[in-house]
Amino acid sequence: MTSKIEPSSITVGVVGLGLMGCSITTCLLMAQHRIIAVAAIPADMDKANARIMHHLLKSKEEGLTKMDPAYYVQRLTLTEDYRQLENCSLVIECTMEDLSIKEKVYEKIERVISANALLTSNTSAIPISILQDRTKKPERFFGLHWAEPSHTTRFLEIICGHKSDITKAEYLYELSHYWAKEPTLVRKDIRGFITNRLMYSMYREACYLVEQGYATVEDVDRACRNNPGYWMTFVGVFRWMDLTGVKAYHTVMKDLLPDLSHGTEVPKLIDDVVQAGGNGVSNAKGFYQYSAAEAQLWEETFREFSYEIRQLALRYPADVVTKKLNQIKE
Repeated sequence: MTSKIEPSSITVGVVGLGLMGCSITTCLLMAQHRIIAVAAIPADMDKANARIMHHLLKSKEEGLTKMDPAYYVQRLTLTEDYRQLENCSLVIECTMEDLSIKEKVYEKIERVISANALLTSNTSAIPISILQDRTKKPERFFGLHWAEPSHTTRFLEIICGHKSDITKAEYLYELSHYWAKEPTLVRKDIRGFITNRLMYSMYREACYLVEQGYATVEDVDRACRNNPGYWMTFVGVFRWMDLTGVKAYHTVMKDLLPDLSHGTEVPKLIDDVVQAGGNGVSNAKGFYQYSAAEAQLWEETFREFSYEIRQLALRYPADVVTKKLNQIKE
């Protein structure tokens, strides 16, 4: 980072208080921001406070924070009133992946925020260039693509649209380091950004392997857990190829790439789940079948894992080798 930023002096708005909106709010509270959290859906008001308090309490128990939840929530305002966003320097929209819904939300936000405030979206796939054209000041609009749970992961993508002011994107890049992120600044807009383009290629191939009878759902999951799941917290795909020999990948690509799935339709495997009303552990019906108790335990176990893997990941930051080289020189 090249400049000093005081997060405590920056008020941030979060619009949309579902699972991600609550974990994003938690992350920003932990970074000492004052937060105006707006429930875009009235029903979220009933759940948001409990979710955020739970995240803060668990973070204290796991050593992510030193203070009790009460210390952080004194900076939090939960509301349904968009007018309370008027003093925010940054607003993060976290509503459904529906263009018409987002457009209505942006209209409400821009009606009250200042001309200098930044407006961002936590969209995971809609191109930022499309979204910013639905706003009054597209140059101040960016994508902030988080991962769940947002207060434990290092992941964040900052995405520019075609009309975004790059200097403002660079400011967000600097600021996000105070959120305990290792951010990526995506200077050229593309649908799906970086991580989702990589992951959806994997999802497609996973569905293809099961649909064609080469593997079961369990087989694919086991392979992912025990191969890429083993090294991806430490390095990304290019460093992994460097570590394990680039020539081998070059050789395999010649024969394997033409044989991979190139389908452009939603795979039948996932379509069947959705058409049957499945949504995974949230309603105990997905690629796997769950009892209510089992689904709840999967959610709880994932939360436990997210804290433990964070501790391991922090021991191996992106510059871990650079730091070791500096120690040797000293």
